[in-house]
Amino acid sequence: MEQDKEAFLARWSRLKQQKPVEEKGESAPPALPPVEELTPESDFSGFMHPKVRDVLRRVALKKLFSDPRFNVPDPFEAYSGDWTGGEPIPPDLLAKLNQARTVLFPEKDEPKKDQEGEQEKPAPQEAGSDEPGRQDA
Repeated sequence: MEQDKEAFLARWSRLKQQKPVEEKGESAPPALPPVEELTPESDFSGFMHPKVRDVLRRVALKKLFSDPRFNVPDPFEAYSGDWTGGEPIPPDLLAKLNQARTVLFPEKDEPKKDQEGEQEKPAPQEAGSDEPGRQDA
C-alpha cells in the first residue's frame, strides 16, 4: 500500500501543472467600462466585484465622488461647520464667569485679616467630635 501512494511533492507538482477547474459559484468580473467614460449616473456596482483590482476600484470611486453633489456637508452634522468665527468674550465679562475666575484668574491664597490687622484663627473644634472637621447635624 505504501508503494501505491504517490510522493507528496510529486503529487503537488502534478496538481499544480493541471489546469485549475473553475468552480460554479465563482464568476468572472463583469465587463467594465473605461474609467474615463464614467459619469455620476453610471453603474459602479461592477467595480465592487471581489475580483476587480483595488487600484481600479479606487480610481472608479474617486471618479464617482469627484461629483460636486458629494461635496456638500451635512448641515445637521455638529462638526461639519467652521465654528472658529465670531468675537471673543470681552475680558470684563470673562472675569465675571465663575469657571474663568477659578481656572484663568486664580486668587492668591492670602490669609484673611480682620480690621485690626491680625490673622483670623480657625474656629475651635467641638470637644465631642469623633472626626476632625466633621459637623453633625
